[in-house]
Amino acid sequence: MRKDTGKAASTGIGEVARSWSQTSPALTGELERDLHACTAFWRAGAELRGKLPPRPLRSAEEELAAKSIFEAERRLRERFLSRHVEGVYRRLTSDLQSFIRADDLVYAAAAAFPGLTPTREIVARDDDRPLKDKEGFEVDQGILLSHVLAHPQAGRHLLHAMLLPLPETAERLPHLLERGSIDLGRATVTRSGKASVLEMRNPRFLNAMDDSITRPMEIATDLAILDPETQIAVIRGGVVENPKYAGRRLFSAGINLTLLYQGKVSFLFYIRHLLGWENKWLRGLACPELPPDESVGATKEKPWIAAVDGFAIGGGCQHLLVMDYVLAASDAYMTLPARKEGIIPGGANMRLPRFTGDRIARQAIMHGRRLDCDSPEGRLICDEVVPPGEMDAAVARVVDGLTSAGVVSAVANRRTFRVVQEPIATFLAYAAVYAREQAYCHFSPALIANLERHWNAQQRKV
Repeated sequence: MRKDTGKAASTGIGEVARSWSQTSPALTGELERDLHACTAFWRAGAELRGKLPPRPLRSAEEELAAKSIFEAERRLRERFLSRHVEGVYRRLTSDLQSFIRADDLVYAAAAAFPGLTPTREIVARDDDRPLKDKEGFEVDQGILLSHVLAHPQAGRHLLHAMLLPLPETAERLPHLLERGSIDLGRATVTRSGKASVLEMRNPRFLNAMDDSITRPMEIATDLAILDPETQIAVIRGGVVENPKYAGRRLFSAGINLTLLYQGKVSFLFYIRHLLGWENKWLRGLACPELPPDESVGATKEKPWIAAVDGFAIGGGCQHLLVMDYVLAASDAYMTLPARKEGIIPGGANMRLPRFTGDRIARQAIMHGRRLDCDSPEGRLICDEVVPPGEMDAAVARVVDGLTSAGVVSAVANRRTFRVVQEPIATFLAYAAVYAREQAYCHFSPALIANLERHWNAQQRKV
């Protein structure tokens, strides 16, 4: 029950918040002076918010006050980063001498620039709450990343960091080299002739994606590319347990909407997906010494084949847009149900129009149009469609066909396609907008309403 003391403490909070917002400092352009002023303002805002009851217990007036506090803080963060993003990024990376991944960068910023982004402790306090009850502190991570990605030098440096092999990769590579396979739980890599076969495994949830899958998938991606015994990589979904599909392979059901609704999917999941393993499929692995620009040719990469069984929904469909060859079962289909979810479907808004044209892309993303693989529209994405029972043989045939004359020209050709279709500058411009907009989408009341309306999320259990 709501205590009277809580009500009394928040009496007039709206007026207090309005008065505080008017003290937002003017910026001088000098980093240390501006940081000192901004930190004081953000600290005062946090103290004001701390006087409010938890979100589920707030009155309409209190919720409006909390919203106005966040908005005032974020207006200042946008102004501060517009002036100082280069200085912030240089300090966090020792003047571009250190590579820090995006998921670590946002927390390094919290320590070095108090109030700019939430600390791990602040985010952890929100972790156990349903999405509708979260404060949305992670929006500030999206704001920081948006400014970094939009800055020409900082954005390229961060992209470089995200394309480096993960530290765990070096530890696991000897196991793969010796045994020809490795099980990472949510992902496996198996050497099959000239191919490294990466299998996504989340059998209970139709190979859906959440935070538990991001690290294993990226390590598996690194290993598939680095295995010197193979020339090509294949991505497939593993066999699932769901009674409706038991014993069948499915490519992917996309983001786990039940966990999303329950607040168990972080904002950084989207960043790890777009900038991490999916980007490595497209661009390959970077080395620390040289930037991953096509003109330098410094990335280590292999052609990728996707084998689509059952369906490729949401993030699963996004994966197909960075493949060199898509093989699909004739009964499989693709959807990008962003309208029903209320989020941005990764890089699909940038990539799908290249395959289907703008109108079909908008219909798929904004109006939920289903694309059957064995249809004229589906074949704009899928290179080959085969009967479901022939998928294993078809994968082997395609691998043999693409590797029979070596893959040197295949890597050269994918680089030359990429430099025209999706140069790094284009990708970073998209990612900068995506980081901010996806953060707001993730914590939007519209997302909650969509999940309850279209997914019956209130009734689903994990």
